[in-house]
Amino acid sequence: MSRFWSPFVKDLVPYVPGEQPKLDNLIKLNTNENPYGPSPKVLDAIRAQLDDGLRLYPAPNADALKDTIAGYYGVTSAQVFVGNGSDEVLAHIFHALFQHGKPVLMPDISYSFYPVYCGLYGIEAQLLPLAEDFSIRPEDYRQANGGIIFPNPNAPTGMLLPLAGIEQILQANPDSVVVVDEAYVDFGGETAIALVDRYPNLLVTQTLSKSRSLAGLRVGLAVGHADLIEALERIKNSFNSYPLDRLAIVGAVAAFEDQAYFETCCQAVIDSREQLSTALAQLGFEVLPSAANFVLARHPQRDAAQLAAGLRERRVIVRHFRLPRIEQFLRITVGTPEQNQALLDALGDLLNG
Repeated sequence: MSRFWSPFVKDLVPYVPGEQPKLDNLIKLNTNENPYGPSPKVLDAIRAQLDDGLRLYPAPNADALKDTIAGYYGVTSAQVFVGNGSDEVLAHIFHALFQHGKPVLMPDISYSFYPVYCGLYGIEAQLLPLAEDFSIRPEDYRQANGGIIFPNPNAPTGMLLPLAGIEQILQANPDSVVVVDEAYVDFGGETAIALVDRYPNLLVTQTLSKSRSLAGLRVGLAVGHADLIEALERIKNSFNSYPLDRLAIVGAVAAFEDQAYFETCCQAVIDSREQLSTALAQLGFEVLPSAANFVLARHPQRDAAQLAAGLRERRVIVRHFRLPRIEQFLRITVGTPEQNQALLDALGDLLNG
């Protein structure tokens, strides 16, 4: 039946999300979900919307959420865009801001959805190798391009590029949009949103999936110069004028309003990450310095695929990427202290066995 497809569809290589297993009693450390639930205030706000009002369309511009985000970050509402998860926001960015007939620069080890978007929108992706220590080198981004994108902290490495490094890239590329994807920034980074008023070419994306425990609600955002935001709004309103439903809007507003809960959960994950990194090192793993809610680790004497398979037999799931340079690493989501200890016990059993 593929004879009915548009010609370009057969050449697409779609993104493959992390496994969502259907088995019970698994310790699931493979998709960077927050081990702690969302704020109780989020659940209360959503429950309050479960009434006859669901027959009505949501607010197409999600102004209540934009106003909340603008107040939180000290920008104007005209500088805020929201979408159905940061993946949709990123898709609109590639569509609206990166189609200039020039390659888009990105790290060779990065979020694997970026090259997928390039394939979807006919954009050339130019992968720039990370340094030997897996850090991003700002000087590598001083070349002709139609845009630049990278996660910060990077994924799947977890490593952070300081704001000074981001400024180097911005200053070297005044005529290109630089997108900083901050899906994990709340676990140890400093947001580049503080720079958007100084750099009209900067666009920062974030998600409520990780640090605000709302992966199941699908809320993403971008903050930047109003001209960049207008381009995204034009794409959005030509594609889906109601991307956020009524529950997502009120839930997201409540998540931003409960700062105390947010800070407590982030600190718990940070503390667990540091303890996990230390324990993995004691087992002989090399662990990259992470500012995210996961760690990337490899064992010099053990094959990563075999370790991942052995963990699965012990009902612990981690992410293994069969990709150049990181095929011997495991990406391990930071879980609760109990989940992390179960992982460590299983690894100890494998290494000693």
